[in-house]
Amino acid sequence: MSLPSSVYLGPQIMTINKREIEIQRENAAMVGLPYDFLVNPLGAVRSTFEKAISSGSNPASFDGKDWGALQPFQHFLFDQNGLSKVPILNASSAKWLQPNTLVRFRGMIQDMLGNEFYVGAYKDGSTWKTTKFMDSSQCPTGFSPDMRIWERRVLYCVPVPGQNSWTESSRLGESNNSAEGTSENRQKRCRMDENGVDHMDILAPSDELQNSSSGKKQKDEQLSPCSQNISTMATSRSTACNTARDFLPCIVKIYDTAESELKLNDVFEFIGVVTLDTELKVDKDDYDEFSNGLSEDLSVQFPPDMVPRLHCVIHRKLGVHDFLHTCHVLEPTTHRIKEIRTALLNHLTIALGNDAVAAQYLLLHLLSKVHARVDSMAVGKLSLNLTGFNKESMSIFGNQLRLTVKNLLPFTEYIPLTVEYLNTASLAPKKDYEINRLVPGVLQLAEGSHLMIDETQLEVGTLSLLGVENARLLKNLMELQKVEYDFKYYKMDMTTDVQLLILSEGKSNILPADLVVPFQPSALGSTAITDMDALEAWRWYLSNVRLLPHSIESEIQRVVENDLVAAKQADRNLGSQDLSRLLTIGRLICASYGETSLSLEHWQMVKELERLRRERLR
Repeated sequence: MSLPSSVYLGPQIMTINKREIEIQRENAAMVGLPYDFLVNPLGAVRSTFEKAISSGSNPASFDGKDWGALQPFQHFLFDQNGLSKVPILNASSAKWLQPNTLVRFRGMIQDMLGNEFYVGAYKDGSTWKTTKFMDSSQCPTGFSPDMRIWERRVLYCVPVPGQNSWTESSRLGESNNSAEGTSENRQKRCRMDENGVDHMDILAPSDELQNSSSGKKQKDEQLSPCSQNISTMATSRSTACNTARDFLPCIVKIYDTAESELKLNDVFEFIGVVTLDTELKVDKDDYDEFSNGLSEDLSVQFPPDMVPRLHCVIHRKLGVHDFLHTCHVLEPTTHRIKEIRTALLNHLTIALGNDAVAAQYLLLHLLSKVHARVDSMAVGKLSLNLTGFNKESMSIFGNQLRLTVKNLLPFTEYIPLTVEYLNTASLAPKKDYEINRLVPGVLQLAEGSHLMIDETQLEVGTLSLLGVENARLLKNLMELQKVEYDFKYYKMDMTTDVQLLILSEGKSNILPADLVVPFQPSALGSTAITDMDALEAWRWYLSNVRLLPHSIESEIQRVVENDLVAAKQADRNLGSQDLSRLLTIGRLICASYGETSLSLEHWQMVKELERLRRERLR
């Protein structure tokens, strides 16, 4: 079940350790509760089921419906602030979490594994029992007229591709181990999390960034053979973002939810019952009758001791803003937004070697998003090509820019584009019918991701058929905001919303960006951040301002139309996309000041900024 839109869930940074779970159990026993939600969520499920049966309800009516089990969970999680006490399932916490406890998992839906049937209710003597939100049925073997066969969806979810470590809402591997460190040390780690800046990112040497692919290879070689087999599909990306921290996929089982509510590549927080049973076995003879072998197939390909199962009770879709660590609600006043804008623009200008024009366009680029689609056009996108880079300047300004973006945006990916990369990379997701799985590609990204492409390493060479195909995929992503998924017998375009930034020596011939801006630094840049409150404010600004609505008053609209007609008459080469780009820049400049209606002043800024850019292109 999804949450109503009226429920606000702020960032959760509180952690819970094993001792706190024990205290929760003791408190529940003291007040006489028949169950507690953290350590015995199935007790709540059974209790509400028994109550529904005792009231005269027929179990046959519960297929695809809630009998009242969700309300107690909602009350505990949101009315009693229980959500902050629910541990987050990741590679660190999986080492100590107990099976059948309540957890939450944040991730992207990478594959939909189909539906499975299971024995949801059965009679034990004269008593009805349920196995909903459980991994395996405990009912008697064989079929009985008193069994109720229900259906649930199975999703394969992974940590969001390119998710930066500062977004981690709790470092469970550090703060949830009750035997590690003193209380003072734990508080210090918590304060570091609240600061929310990845110091490793800021201080990383340039050669480390350039050799991220080799670093990934070394990490992969250290994995056990079993770990490599399990994560082969999930880690087929060429970037090292997922291997920069522990990677844990999760099989999520969804109940009583419309199929249209959860889509491929959507990012969700799933709250439910986890099973980490290393002894879980599936009897093929028992399950084939109901599930067509899906459960057995999952156990073989995704062993439960490597890929946990989460039986989802409640889920909610997450946006970029849900991954921020802002500990206080910022006043969304126009004055406050202008202050944040000025500070952020100054930070970007310094990172770009005092190139104010490039910084202005970079800010608009970071605020861009697809807000509408007209025919094949993705309205609102603003890809940016900064030219004038070479290998030397890339090692300075390119890496500084990359670190700057990583510390501002939750999801960032990086591609060092070479002929070899194009000839070997798996960019498009592909369906493997032998294992009936969608094998992920580099371009299977969540909405709101940022992709930086370094073309300075691209040299003369021959593209193979795969290389040509990969170049076409990147071009389509740039122009249409679509990624073509290969289902072997047919191909399907999937819409996306990814910000693309290209760094190149000259104008990119492979990736035609919306804007080409020659980069002209006049000083060495810097990515140093000393004010953590300012950094949090910048992150809040970039994730929220881009969501503002936009309108143009009729008087301003006439001015804009006249200027566009004049521009078209002055330059017959201007097309509809060029004029649309001007309107997009106007919208983004307006939003950057926290305003929702284009003013004459904003429109003059658009024309002046474009004049400065065109001067550089001459």
